[in-house]
Amino acid sequence: MRFIIGFLSGVLGMLAGWAGLAALVIALAGPDRDGGIAMGAFFNIGPAGGLIGFVAGVLLFVKFGAVTQAITSAQATSPPDAERSDVASATAPAPAIPPARKRVSPIFAVAVLLVTGGLAWWGWYELIRSPYLSHGYMTLNLQFKLPSGMALPADSTDVHASVDEGGQHADVLLGRAWHGTVGDRRVILATISLSMKTRHRVVHLEIPGVPEQTWQVDLPNDPDPTPGYSPWRLASGNPAAKIEMNFSLTSDH
Repeated sequence: MRFIIGFLSGVLGMLAGWAGLAALVIALAGPDRDGGIAMGAFFNIGPAGGLIGFVAGVLLFVKFGAVTQAITSAQATSPPDAERSDVASATAPAPAIPPARKRVSPIFAVAVLLVTGGLAWWGWYELIRSPYLSHGYMTLNLQFKLPSGMALPADSTDVHASVDEGGQHADVLLGRAWHGTVGDRRVILATISLSMKTRHRVVHLEIPGVPEQTWQVDLPNDPDPTPGYSPWRLASGNPAAKIEMNFSLTSDH
């Protein structure tokens, strides 16, 4: 048991040292657009922190995790009988005192097991229950229908659309055929790739002369492709502009 707790304590120290040193290097290096600094810090510098952390974790176990077990009164031998003669008492060999034994501190062991269990669950969630969509990357097709009589923006660069997906912010792409018509109303067409399992997906649209419009995308955490486009909906943040949006989701497979 002592070996297991000591080893786990070293492993936890290794993970903390590895991640901590890499994070420190990234913080000191400043902005990193292409991710090269982060990769180098994690794979090239992080192992040094992991080695230091492993040694520190084992030393913490030796200092706080392994405690000396006190000898109880029941373990000590009883004193010689009072009726024995002085000679017998003097010649009798001294009782052997058993050596103190080491045992694992229950508090330290529980703390190590709880942290290890939490990290194991997180790793299982990330690796087995992937945060990415089961279908892989999926295409969200968006249509923004302008009010009757409203003209399209002069150029596609005047249209700024984006999607928040589980805390990630990504710009929507407008292709060459970025507009169309439904009846007498003009429609802006856009697409974006989705990849994350999340219930939080919000579409944003900004065009000249109109306040920012937002729509909550009603899709489950891990959606399947939709059979067609959703019904048209007014923006939730500022519906006075009368711009409507609908969407469809297709698999990239």
